[in-house]
Amino acid sequence: MTEDDLQAGAPNLGVVVAVRGSVVDVRFDAHLPPIHTVLHADEGRIVVEVLAQRDPRHVRTIALTPTQGLARGMTVTDTGAPLKAPVGKGILSRMFDVFGNAIDRLPAPPDIQWRSVHRAPPPLARRSTQSEVFETGIKVIDVLVPLERGGKAGLFGGAGVGKTVLLTEMIHNMVGHHEGVSIFCGIGERCREGEELYRDMKGAGVLPNMVMIFGQMNEPPGSRFRVGHAALTMAEYFRDDEHRDVLLLIDNIFRFIQAGSEVSGLMGQMPSRLGYQPTMGTELSGLEERIANTDTGAITSIQAVYVPADDFTDPAAVHTFSHLSASIVLSRKRASEGLYPAIDPLQSSSRMATPGIVGERHYALAQEIRHTLAQYTQLKDIIAMLGLEQLSQEDRNVVGRARRLERFLTQPFFTTEQFTGMQGKLVSLEDALDGCERILRDEFKDVPESALYMIGKIDEARAKQTETETADSHEP
Repeated sequence: MTEDDLQAGAPNLGVVVAVRGSVVDVRFDAHLPPIHTVLHADEGRIVVEVLAQRDPRHVRTIALTPTQGLARGMTVTDTGAPLKAPVGKGILSRMFDVFGNAIDRLPAPPDIQWRSVHRAPPPLARRSTQSEVFETGIKVIDVLVPLERGGKAGLFGGAGVGKTVLLTEMIHNMVGHHEGVSIFCGIGERCREGEELYRDMKGAGVLPNMVMIFGQMNEPPGSRFRVGHAALTMAEYFRDDEHRDVLLLIDNIFRFIQAGSEVSGLMGQMPSRLGYQPTMGTELSGLEERIANTDTGAITSIQAVYVPADDFTDPAAVHTFSHLSASIVLSRKRASEGLYPAIDPLQSSSRMATPGIVGERHYALAQEIRHTLAQYTQLKDIIAMLGLEQLSQEDRNVVGRARRLERFLTQPFFTTEQFTGMQGKLVSLEDALDGCERILRDEFKDVPESALYMIGKIDEARAKQTETETADSHEP
């Protein structure tokens, strides 16, 4: 093929010269495709992406689909474009794979545009420099670990402590009360989790303002490595073109780093510390820096983070921490006590919890709540050995306040109504702070702890106490 053929619109064809698992080397005689170009083989069934130009004739690519059936000598077509993601109103309430194909058994969405997944982060000049609190309507988060509008929060937790329920509730609150869009990006998800999430979202009625995109665990590393970029391209459309606030949920950011490590190893790069790729910091920054608030809208991100072997000094955890503005730690112990959401208030932290951002009153209250809960934690051993009676009156008051605070910071969720039979509650920050302040001032000393469990505003405790007393008086 000559340069004249290319100018005449003839496809740029190459030939496969080597296949090693997900790595495919291709020879082009006329025109070498640029980095990030997508190539098709076997009539479009096999898709690869150019990652390196080895010499004037050869490119090294990584497969985005399984490479079964690919052989040396097969023809490869240069698409002349990078990987693209669908954007537009038509993608709402749908489920996609990394290529933008609908995977929810419904017809392809109408009136959509296609945009490259490789986009630069917004320049500093366009970024908003104001720090605003992103209200979730969940008491324990808004009071103790306030999230940043346009910030990134990490959700650390094992299996079965309520990560998905918490994410689902945040989606529900965001869609119902913020007029926003939610995008769920599953990186290295099991197909069971994706299917369950889709059913939960449909049941909770939040699907119409939501988009889901998955790069599943069984897919090649190239596909899992690019699905985060595709999700961000969708999020940027809603932020920049429609000026809407976007809630981006990523589960799990560790799988993105893991996919990058696999790609790097397959490409023959020498690993750095603990077997991770030498470019891990750059790759993670390329994804995380695109999550930002601009003068037109904000992308607020909540990311599930798996910490390998609970080692917080692992390079993957260290690099992820540096990008987060809030860390929410879920505790199995609290979940076993039935205190949902099972957030550990002493281990969780937020950069927004400063007097300059949340205000003097909120900051002072949050510090007093943490101090009270920390004192209770220290007294637990004495209570277990000697009993509550052996404590001084002051310590007993601290225990009473802490136990009431723990119960007040639980909350019935909208997304679990069908399981618990309790109506979900959305609590404003002002009501949550008011309740905590009144408990700390011993206003509810005479109210049983159970009356504060799973309520919304603090005033509901009195009503609940009256109901219980009425029920008890009617018992024979």
